[in-house]
Amino acid sequence: MTDRSAVILTGNDLNYKDIVAIGIGDKKVALDEEALERCRASRAFLEEAIKAKKIIYGVNTSFGPMCNKIINDNEIETLQTNLIVSHAAGLGAPILPYIAMGILAIRLNTLVKGNSGVRIVLLELMKNMINKGIAPYIPECGSVGASGDLIHLAHMSLAIIGKGKVYYKKQLMPADQAFEKAGLTPLKLSYKEGLALMNGTAAMTGIAAFTLFGANKLLNIACVNAAFAIEIFGGIDDAFDMDLHMVKPHPGQIAVSKKIKRLYRGTGNITKREDMHQRIRNQNNKDIPVFETDINVQDVYSIRCTPQILAPVKEALDQAIATVEIEANSTNDNPIIIAEKKKIIHGGNFHGQSISFAMDSLCIAMSTLCNLSERRTNKLLDKNLNEGLPEHLIPGELGLTMGFMGAQYLATSTTAENRNLANPMSVNSISCNATNQDVVSMGTVAARKAFRLVSNAKHIITLEILADLQALSFRNADRLGLGTGKIYEILNNKFQVYDNTTIFHDSLVIFRKLLFSSQIFDDLSIYTT
Repeated sequence: MTDRSAVILTGNDLNYKDIVAIGIGDKKVALDEEALERCRASRAFLEEAIKAKKIIYGVNTSFGPMCNKIINDNEIETLQTNLIVSHAAGLGAPILPYIAMGILAIRLNTLVKGNSGVRIVLLELMKNMINKGIAPYIPECGSVGASGDLIHLAHMSLAIIGKGKVYYKKQLMPADQAFEKAGLTPLKLSYKEGLALMNGTAAMTGIAAFTLFGANKLLNIACVNAAFAIEIFGGIDDAFDMDLHMVKPHPGQIAVSKKIKRLYRGTGNITKREDMHQRIRNQNNKDIPVFETDINVQDVYSIRCTPQILAPVKEALDQAIATVEIEANSTNDNPIIIAEKKKIIHGGNFHGQSISFAMDSLCIAMSTLCNLSERRTNKLLDKNLNEGLPEHLIPGELGLTMGFMGAQYLATSTTAENRNLANPMSVNSISCNATNQDVVSMGTVAARKAFRLVSNAKHIITLEILADLQALSFRNADRLGLGTGKIYEILNNKFQVYDNTTIFHDSLVIFRKLLFSSQIFDDLSIYTT
């Protein structure tokens, strides 16, 4: 991502890639004037309701089970600060600064929709924090995912009022000090604004957006690895025949099959079904009743069933993207203000069950992708399965050198860990807040778990890529397809056949960064056209 243009926030069209781009500093933000007009109307309507002595939750009442405690008009601004400092109660490692920046952008986008009753000065300050690179310090533990991410967003809000800590120019420092360096002034919040900042799903949505970015790249590389595997083992072409998939037309299955087939198009390594029959018959020289052929009649499932296995992975990813983007562009605080309809509505849009479900589904999907990758790596290394490749892909003296023997443990152990992480969080509701919050989503825990699982999956996929390149050093590299050939050329420039003269970890570090911190696998279509 190198586009420095601004993402114009309207509250309606922020996508997960925008969130990532803003978070890592590749894009700035701007505020749409029509959106700001909606915000002015929303604030004006709220001011009218306050003057009319309406009782509005979190504006002139206290919070949670204390909502029947009515606050004097002279104290309603103090109420907002007290909410933030009391709920800034997180612990644990800090959320990565670039994710925290994404969280700030999502919350700003939500408020810009004009249904939260906040002032323009708050929106402008949040915009300036993003554009000047001030990311809030947010501990990772604390949200139950209903009434939103109260603890996480309280820590985010501390920075806005000049309290707590922030990251500025990659340094952690007090918020007021960073504001002074950046030429900004902390804000004294007015009524509703503390609640509007805190009472939402921006933390779980921000973590989810970065998780999706990694998951999408994992799926692309999984398709590349599948194409490499077919070519390394001379896989049989009819497993990827589109007529096969059209009679079981799951959208993910069709999409994955097309992508893999385009990658190996033009290959000289694929076995064609039509060429097998006579080759096998010719092996029965003695015309005996039963004979055994050394030609595979069908490939193993980890090759032949790749489109079927990755079908629900693709579909779960697509659904998770849709869910996260709806959430990022929604009004998810409480109460919400619909100025054009003269309505202040108390409800539960802060509840994160949709994100929680999406992240749980994504965890199952990514764990499945890892299962497939780990089994293909095992096939490459096991001399009883790898169809003539050296044992453990060893290029030197067998026994004296170990090749990929030790590295396989990384894939196997991490796959097992990811299976455990695939257990759902969304069903783990625990009542809290004096049972006011009696059913909660655990959406942020689910998103954090998914982020960890996706990070683990990168280890597994990285090892498979290295094993593919090692295998291709022994055979078939000169007959690769159009797409696989281009990708092999790029990767092979950074690859050295592993011969036990170096520490394996170093190769893993280099390739994990190459695969996941570059744009090589953002779009596979550039290799197939």
